[in-house]
Amino acid sequence: MLAAIKNFFASNLAIAATGSESKLPQVDKIQLACAALLIEVMNSDHAQDAREMATFVGVLESSLQLDAHKLSEVVDLAQSEARQATSLYEFTGLINVNYTYEEKLSLMENMWRVAYSDSQLDKYEDHLIRKVSELIYVRHSDFIRTKLKIRDSIL
Repeated sequence: MLAAIKNFFASNLAIAATGSESKLPQVDKIQLACAALLIEVMNSDHAQDAREMATFVGVLESSLQLDAHKLSEVVDLAQSEARQATSLYEFTGLINVNYTYEEKLSLMENMWRVAYSDSQLDKYEDHLIRKVSELIYVRHSDFIRTKLKIRDSIL
């Protein structure tokens, strides 16, 4: 995960030591967790592509409904920091607790949209999405179905 993105999400997703919720309501935490996963897909092929960035921003605007300030902050962090590895569990854990199965499938479709937006699927993108699908308990048949659905609509 990008270092600055990790810090941003840690500060916005963390629960205070006192047991009270962080600055953001629960729905915003989940949206930010999804945005983090989309950033991971966008950067997993080690190549920045304007089409991927445009799709990423479009997905954040439409399905995650982030306000302009949060959207700008996430996009800036994604563009400016070098890629570093970290666990995806802090994000997939929130999704598992709060998302219905249908919402998980929608997230998978958005991840595929970002991956296919440059008209090619990199093996690292495919691997990351497969890993996330396993972590959020999406059936393999649905993993394949969402992949083919988005591939056929884009290519």
